[in-house]
Amino acid sequence: MPKIEPLTATRHALGEGVAWDERANVLRWTDILASRLWQYDPADGTVRHWDLPSRLGCFAATPEPEILLLALEKQLARLDLRDGTVTPLADIEPDLAGTRANDGRCDRHGNFVFGTINERGGEPVASFYRYGADGRLSTLDLPKAAITNSICFSPDGGTMYFCDTPTRRIMACDYDGATGEVDRIHLFAEVPAQFGTPDGSTVDADGFVWNAEWGASRIVRYAPDGRVDLTIDMPVSQPSCISFMGPGLDRLAITSAHVGLDTTETLANPLHGATFALAAPRGRGLPEGRYGATL
Repeated sequence: MPKIEPLTATRHALGEGVAWDERANVLRWTDILASRLWQYDPADGTVRHWDLPSRLGCFAATPEPEILLLALEKQLARLDLRDGTVTPLADIEPDLAGTRANDGRCDRHGNFVFGTINERGGEPVASFYRYGADGRLSTLDLPKAAITNSICFSPDGGTMYFCDTPTRRIMACDYDGATGEVDRIHLFAEVPAQFGTPDGSTVDADGFVWNAEWGASRIVRYAPDGRVDLTIDMPVSQPSCISFMGPGLDRLAITSAHVGLDTTETLANPLHGATFALAAPRGRGLPEGRYGATL
């Protein structure tokens, strides 16, 4: 198996949402609990971060190189990377206490698709949303969830993958990027009980789904028909999200977390919470969608 190494010396309570910006040639991710966006430049090893007014669940690049779209815990916002200015755009579940933004990314039509999480327990009250390129926020016609995750899209944009993490089931549905309509919701893959639960996912150029299995110390590559194609053992127990990176989109970047682990475990393994990189043993990635731009 390829060598797995931490990209930086930073360790995160809840590293998530990792994404490669192929125009800027940088990798970005969030430490949700620290309300902080991180950026790594592999050309010179430079690491930067931006402190934000609230917890950052996920984000997306835009056609403007210095502007990101953020899903803060209860608000969509615009971030100017040049001076850190955050401009509110839309509220997220303002009347639903105990939820916050969680996983998300752009579809192939430039719409930002994200979900929320119920932080007050396992009741499925969270939803999946679409923030259209026209600036309108709508709810996708998908089942309610406790913890939305694994949001990603097939290479042609016609299939959306998603999950409610506690169910251990990654679902798929037909998805219309032009309208946000969904149809034919069905089971894609189920994580066996002896392993962990599905967290963040991405799709490669061949249509294979890569998933970080929280609690299982592994990454799984699923074939388009849902069968397990490849597993990669990780040196930490809580890998959380995965992205292809590099000019050739032939390397993997994987975030992890140390939240919930006891002190004994984190002292025994100081890699918990690191962001890792490794050569992809199979497949190449696709450019991430940009808000407001069609791929």
